[in-house]
Amino acid sequence: MTRLASFALAAVCAAMSLPAAAQFAKPEDAIKYRQSARFVMSQHFGRLGAMANGRVPYDAAAAAANAEVVASMAKLPWAGFGAGTEGGKVKPEVWKEDAKFKERQEKLLAETDKLVVAAKAGNLDALKAQFGATGASCKACHDSFRNQ
Repeated sequence: MTRLASFALAAVCAAMSLPAAAQFAKPEDAIKYRQSARFVMSQHFGRLGAMANGRVPYDAAAAAANAEVVASMAKLPWAGFGAGTEGGKVKPEVWKEDAKFKERQEKLLAETDKLVVAAKAGNLDALKAQFGATGASCKACHDSFRNQ
C-alpha cells in the first residue's frame, strides 16, 4: 500500500511539473480549466462578499469554509495559461508580460491566504478589510489581463 501511495504521489508531482500545454489534450481544455477554477472561486468569494456587505447574516464557520475554498481554488487557474492556450477572455498581455502576470498571481495567492486567516479569526471587521484587499488583487489582474 505504501508503495502504491508513493507511486501515486510521484505521478501527481510529475504531472504538475509538466508545462501547461502537456497537461491538457487541447488548448480549449486549458481555457475551460482556468475558467472553471475561477468560476468556483468567484462563487465562494461572492458568499464572503454577501456577508462582508451585510446582504446575508455573518456566519463565522461559513466564512472560514468559503475562504478556504477561495484560497484553494486561487492556486489552480495558473496551470491553464501555457503557451498555445490563448483565448477566452484573456488578453495577449498574459504571454507578453510574464513577470507582471506572475507578480499578480503571487499577490492574489498571498491575499487569499490572508483571507483565510481573517475569516478564521471570527471577526466580521477583519473579514471586511481582507475581503476588500483580496478583491482589489483580483481586480488588478483583471484590469491588466482580462477582456471584459
